Amino acid sequence: MAYSLISNSLHISFDSVLGMDDAGLVAVFESFVATGLKGFLGCPTVYYEDELMEFFENGLVRDGMILRTIHGISVEISEEVFAEAFELPMEGFPDLSEVPKYLVFDARSIFSESKVQVSTSCKKKEMKIEFRLLGDILANTIYVKAGSFDAVTHERFLLMTAITCGLKINWSSLVFDILKAMVTPGSRQAKGYAIQICVLLKNVPVLELGESRAFPSSRILTEKTVHRYVVINEKVGGEEVADKPRVKKKPVKKAASKKRPATDAATEPVVKKKRTTKSKSVSSEDTGYFACGTGRSASSDDCANSSCPG
Repeated sequence: MAYSLISNSLHISFDSVLGMDDAGLVAVFESFVATGLKGFLGCPTVYYEDELMEFFENGLVRDGMILRTIHGISVEISEEVFAEAFELPMEGFPDLSEVPKYLVFDARSIFSESKVQVSTSCKKKEMKIEFRLLGDILANTIYVKAGSFDAVTHERFLLMTAITCGLKINWSSLVFDILKAMVTPGSRQAKGYAIQICVLLKNVPVLELGESRAFPSSRILTEKTVHRYVVINEKVGGEEVADKPRVKKKPVKKAASKKRPATDAATEPVVKKKRTTKSKSVSSEDTGYFACGTGRSASSDDCANSSCPG
């Protein structure tokens, strides 16, 4: 059950990815550092399964605070506590709709794989590979969306624009609101932030945590996993099927029919053979039987009987 809480999450090993040779990919990770997300995306890669499950099973959100009971101990998490734990900025754009339109217009060209501007709600394969990666990291680690990320939503496009253009973002408010939706009963927000929640629980002085587990290496972005991501995504979205030249099919020769041509049958006269039947007359004297008036055969001796109508 706990695996479902980490299956849609990503962790970034900044020491590894910032040393890559690809300038475009490095710029993506540098933008996370510049906007203040390094502490959130690069926190310790361990989680505590039992405590994590208990965190999501009970509690509530009241007066803007997350209240939980773990091992019988009350845990209160406010936005200030949350921001301090990950050094998240508490100032900047609180609403992504306020991102300047001229920056969004420029981003439509900057993100595009071709010379054509992309839409703010576009297919991921229409963007350059580094911005595909940026979009997927945001989908996994910030919005915690499960399933396919084939399309980039308008909201995510605005956030990508703000990060790429170096705008100040109130990450504390944005991310904490998502966390509150995770723990609210009946919310449709997918549950995540596994290692981040465990960092918060570890900071509670009187709370003793159980056995820790290592975060899956396949979910940690290093130079190696990023290169694998690039290879896979370039194969998927690098070439449109419609752009491939059509292969002309060679005409298939039909095998000659072994049947006789229809013209031969039409020209040749059909000779019908007359059937001849030889009739042999059989007299009553030879058989001793004849047809009586009753419609049945009878012998001459039978007709001597007075009951025969013949």
